[in-house]
Amino acid sequence: MPTSDDFSPSMLLTLAFAATLVMGLALRFWLASRQIRHVARHRASVPAAFAERIPLAAHQKAADYTITKARLGLLEMALGAAVLLGWTLLGGLDALNQALLAVLGGGMWQQLALLVAFAAISGLIDLPLSLYQTFVVEERFGFNKMTLRLWLADALKGLLVGALIGLPIAALILWLMGAAGPLWWLWAWCFWMGFNLLLMVVYPTFIAPLFNKFQPLGDESLKARVTALMQRCGFSAKGLFVMDGSRRSAHANAYFTGFGAAKRVVFYDTLLRQLAPGEVEAVLAHELGHFKHRHIVQRIVAMFAMSLVGFALLGWLSNQVWFYTGLGVRPNLSFDAGVASAPNDALALLLFMLAVPVFSFFISPLFARQSRRHEFQADAYAVAQASGADLSSALLKLYEDNASTLTPDPVYVRFYYSHPPATERLARMQHTPAPAP
Repeated sequence: MPTSDDFSPSMLLTLAFAATLVMGLALRFWLASRQIRHVARHRASVPAAFAERIPLAAHQKAADYTITKARLGLLEMALGAAVLLGWTLLGGLDALNQALLAVLGGGMWQQLALLVAFAAISGLIDLPLSLYQTFVVEERFGFNKMTLRLWLADALKGLLVGALIGLPIAALILWLMGAAGPLWWLWAWCFWMGFNLLLMVVYPTFIAPLFNKFQPLGDESLKARVTALMQRCGFSAKGLFVMDGSRRSAHANAYFTGFGAAKRVVFYDTLLRQLAPGEVEAVLAHELGHFKHRHIVQRIVAMFAMSLVGFALLGWLSNQVWFYTGLGVRPNLSFDAGVASAPNDALALLLFMLAVPVFSFFISPLFARQSRRHEFQADAYAVAQASGADLSSALLKLYEDNASTLTPDPVYVRFYYSHPPATERLARMQHTPAPAP
């Protein structure tokens, strides 16, 4: 007969975490296998709807690129699950924490050292596959334009920026966890949200230029066309810029960045080379559609709400011994004069970041579905404000140039895709009446 200890909260968490991790991994493998089989099965011929506009060679390149990335994804999934088990139930995070406690004792420096050591080890584990993705897969299909020197420069700048921004933020949150009382999580959430809003303002001006060059859009004809579109849509931006995306990749894109008066429109130089002026206008109209329908505001509000729930949950779990022991970590429970000799705050942060994705994976299709709905709305707005034919042509060029498959597995799409497949987007644009602007 099982005893009450067999069903302790710690044991239940261990079993739930392990079972959810296995089920999630099995589901991911099944979805990836479906995607590989479906794309391979349709590799031999271009779908009839695109036969006149997409060459067979481009269609087959997209199929091969998709299959190659999916197979690499299988390896990443297996490695990720093994590393996660290593950090948690197999005791890796506990061993790292105990080693740093032995060297540094308890206190803020030990906690920051734990966060830095965890990030460094995780980065080193991920490094081989990241290099393979960039210098083998992307190189093989003609997308990688980075040299090893540029990759190293980006990595060093990323580490420096991460340390200058991340360490003070981590130190403040850890301080709040220890000094702000039972409602520390509410103060931490307020700070976190304020920081994210500030980052939206400062990122375009101070951080992005560390990695890419941004030049004002020089094509006067295109500038006039884009400016007229934004005026029709009631949108203002601080400037129109061209980014040297071709230094790193042949993939093309355009995006808005910044917040409030700091908003900028950024075009990849690769996009301007691949699309005609009318097509660029249509792509920009699509992005403006997101603002018209307040998708950006909705996402920010959703991020605020989810992070509030997350901080509140962390505030509760950080005081539960079973949260630590159930995930393979011995919390610091020795006391001196009624005060813990070493805080558990950094441990709680890391365990929370490791465990939440395991349990939240199963609701990710809901967010993907909402994102696809937003894309349809933005397409409809673009058709109303620009040319539907230009938007259709631009999308097909971008699908071809980015080697995006035209024949993804429908189940895989419903689970993962944040953007609808080309077949659905073009069919919706052609058969759904455009709403009034």
